Amino acid sequence: MQNKDRRQFIKNTSLAALSLGFLPFGSKANTQETMACEETTQDYYGVGPFYSENPPDISDGQLAKESEEGTRMIISGRVMNLDCTEAIPNAIVDIWHADHNGDYDNVGYNLRGKVKTNSQGFYSFETIKPGKYLNGAEYRPSHIHFKITPPGKDTLVTQLYFKGDTSIANDAAASITSGTFNATHRIIELTTNNDGKLEGTWDIVLDAEGKNIGTNDLYLDKGIIYTASPNPFSERLEIKYGVFLDAVVGLDIYDIQGRLVANLESRELKAQKYEAVWEPEPGLPDGNYFVALKVNDLQVQYKKVVRKH
Repeated sequence: MQNKDRRQFIKNTSLAALSLGFLPFGSKANTQETMACEETTQDYYGVGPFYSENPPDISDGQLAKESEEGTRMIISGRVMNLDCTEAIPNAIVDIWHADHNGDYDNVGYNLRGKVKTNSQGFYSFETIKPGKYLNGAEYRPSHIHFKITPPGKDTLVTQLYFKGDTSIANDAAASITSGTFNATHRIIELTTNNDGKLEGTWDIVLDAEGKNIGTNDLYLDKGIIYTASPNPFSERLEIKYGVFLDAVVGLDIYDIQGRLVANLESRELKAQKYEAVWEPEPGLPDGNYFVALKVNDLQVQYKKVVRKH
């Protein structure tokens, strides 16, 4: 089956599951996790005039210095292949954006840098929400520039926008809703975490080969992570999840480098709700971690959690 046909099959399967009510225990599906397997599009403005070559590697996931003025924001997600069945490790994610006032650093590398996706295809960085600036008679919406380069593949140049931004409707790029430059799936929701920081999740879908992970779209009939709380957490994380069929189930914790740091479950389970507790070793550093649920060796869902003392 070709990629396009397979993506349509996956989408149809998810829609059918929703219409037939295949949501055990009265759960509500997360729209982004269950429905999104759309190829990430280019942005109409391309690379734009403010890109600087050879940006530095981002240190400890911090694109913005602690002293940077503005509202702190964390963006994370996964880079995947066209049918969302494979994660893309070692993809270069090159990021740049304006500061709180809408100005770019065109002399140095402030608010510029790059990260590599880890062995599970995850990326994450902390920055500040970019300010707006005039583009002719209109303000450009708050946005982040990306250049994403999978190993051995062409680079995708695009931009990320945020729901609720009043400048989107009149923006020549962000307002496009179809075709090559469709920005619909590049406008993400931001929520405020317990630390008062904005958080957003953006999964990037590209034409590349990676590491088999199954697909989030099909978790409706296999299992789901309901909650992982508190988040952020310090010494104890409680995870509630459901298994929708008798299966061999794994519940694993990965760090930001994609290394397995804990296995909380690995056995055959009946179809019902379960709970697990993660109490990290005392020496485990603060930072971002990912809880991954596997059903019969198919990774069906993940959630990002943050450890902070």
